[in-house]
Amino acid sequence: MRNWRFKEIVVMAALSVVFGVVYLAFLPLGKLLVGLMGPIGYDFIFGIWFIVSIIAAYIIRKPGAAFLSETIAAMVEVLIGNATGPMLIITGMVQGIGAEAVFAATRWKNYATWVLMAAGVGSSVTSFTYGYFMSGYSALSTHYVIAMFVTRVISGALIAGLLGKALSDGLARTGVLANFAIGKEKRKGRVA
Repeated sequence: MRNWRFKEIVVMAALSVVFGVVYLAFLPLGKLLVGLMGPIGYDFIFGIWFIVSIIAAYIIRKPGAAFLSETIAAMVEVLIGNATGPMLIITGMVQGIGAEAVFAATRWKNYATWVLMAAGVGSSVTSFTYGYFMSGYSALSTHYVIAMFVTRVISGALIAGLLGKALSDGLARTGVLANFAIGKEKRKGRVA
């Protein structure tokens, strides 16, 4: 976090806290979907659990923003009552690494829509790989596991990537991010 300005740290922390609460709030919907559809139910909305990494990276545009925001959000979720406990922090780290890797591949210089969607896919891939081993997906049929993976990738691209971009752009339009690159782009009328 060298070269980070204080306001960037504050924004990342605030986003992480807010989305830690959002993540916990989405668990009942995930459980309902699993009850209706089986394990694939979570995959339809899994992108919501990656969204802070996309938003924080898109706003802050510094190395580590995706990874740190996702990790802190997981910590917040644990502190406010997720029954999974401290193992959830590792899950947050795994999800953050997936998004961070995509931003790193662009040297943290490209925040176009396709990159944000790819970061959501990156989180999908790392989280699914981790979940495959930790949640016993190998006991499921190959076709079902493939369907789960494809569903999670789509969710990561659309919910984390596109929705994350839309929320960030909306926040930038309010003017509260005027001193960030995203706010300056909105003032100039440039849209990534």
